[in-house]
Amino acid sequence: MSGACKGCGDGDGLPFEFKMAFQPIVAVNEQRVWGYEALVRGPNGEGAHSVLSQLTEDQLYRFDQAARVMAIETAGKLFDDPQARLSINFMPNAVYEPQACIQKSLAAARRSNFPASNLMFEFTENERMTDPAHVERIVQAYKKLGFLTALDDFGAGYAGLSLLARLQPDLIKIDMELLRDIHLSRAKQVIVAGIAAMARQLDIRILAEGVESEAELSVLRAAGIDLFQGYYFAKPGFMSLPSVAAFSNPTVALVG
Repeated sequence: MSGACKGCGDGDGLPFEFKMAFQPIVAVNEQRVWGYEALVRGPNGEGAHSVLSQLTEDQLYRFDQAARVMAIETAGKLFDDPQARLSINFMPNAVYEPQACIQKSLAAARRSNFPASNLMFEFTENERMTDPAHVERIVQAYKKLGFLTALDDFGAGYAGLSLLARLQPDLIKIDMELLRDIHLSRAKQVIVAGIAAMARQLDIRILAEGVESEAELSVLRAAGIDLFQGYYFAKPGFMSLPSVAAFSNPTVALVG
């Protein structure tokens, strides 16, 4: 199925405006920006809650489509690295039929000359998933289309082991609360090292998000993690790509 499905509107008629911010995802072993996560913001840079709190159930589908399109079209204007990934959050309940609901995203990529193969779609599930089979179909369809898939907030809410076993995404993002001050907590260190070892066995890559200090980074690198996101590297850039401070600071050794 490749035609439009019900609910997949183009964003017209939404009673609010929104923009995008982009936060770097850094591959420290290669000392390069691996990609950027697109984050919803208000029209003047307000936080995501200022937008999401206005959403009603009947606007969910139009908003999800409009957010994807804006992220891709903006990335097409800003990205200058042909290998950089664009990570887009999506709402599983806003996808009626995966092949149909992805068509506007593919069209936006064509218009923007953005490689569709560089797209990564990430989802989180802080509430119990009402239809895991539907989410599994979405993940499998996206994989067949050549996209990466990521499970966000792993270790928080219901984004746990059973969901990982069922969906087997390409990447998991460990919940930032599990990483906060990890250098001070042996329990957190053991848990994260176990997650990293398990992910390697499953051929799943790990991204540590919310990293704020060199001490946290050091412990996480020792666990074998090399993809990072957080204020230690850069805050999100509003409709722009921020520079990565760690790369421009010669006193910070990311390699070795």
